[in-house]
Amino acid sequence: MMKIYLASAVLSFLGMATIVIRKIPFLANLPENKSFGGESIWQKIKKRVDFKERVNRVSGYLLLQKVLTKIRILTLKTDNKTSIWLSKLRQKSLQNKNNFSDNYWEKLKKK
Repeated sequence: MMKIYLASAVLSFLGMATIVIRKIPFLANLPENKSFGGESIWQKIKKRVDFKERVNRVSGYLLLQKVLTKIRILTLKTDNKTSIWLSKLRQKSLQNKNNFSDNYWEKLKKK
């Protein structure tokens, strides 16, 4: 069992080494600029932070409006479902009332 683990580890290492050796010429031709997209990582982070600040100024009311709208929709859906349940219960109650015979208690007393 240990031989299988050792063999798979050696083969995996050889595979990774082969891939790295094949990519060395490509990596050597890359520019020495530390940023891959034309701008540094810090510039990207700064842009995101600035964008979030601008969005946060405006989105407070917008976020509140969206949340309240979703809460309103949820309560309307709940109200609709509750009214459907109530109508079904009323129908069942009427059916049970119609099925109930007037001499039910008399029949129970006789038994």
